[in-house]
Amino acid sequence: MCLAVPARVIELLDDDRATVSLGGVKVACSLALVEGVAVGDYVIVHVGYALSKLDPEEAERTLALLAETGTGTGALPPAA
Repeated sequence: MCLAVPARVIELLDDDRATVSLGGVKVACSLALVEGVAVGDYVIVHVGYALSKLDPEEAERTLALLAETGTGTGALPPAA
């Protein structure tokens, strides 16, 4: 199973890359697949690539749902 998660762009870098915040963790990702991304935008990130921009309200709802289920960024579901 694959999971793409919302991340907020906190810095634009050279070569179509950005630093994003995933649950407070800063990681670099590629912006090669998405146009017009600015600092403060939310993007959907999967395996180091931003796949699309996301409406801020939708990003917040998605992050809240992930946090409720314990599957949010940086959190693993409880062991069975």
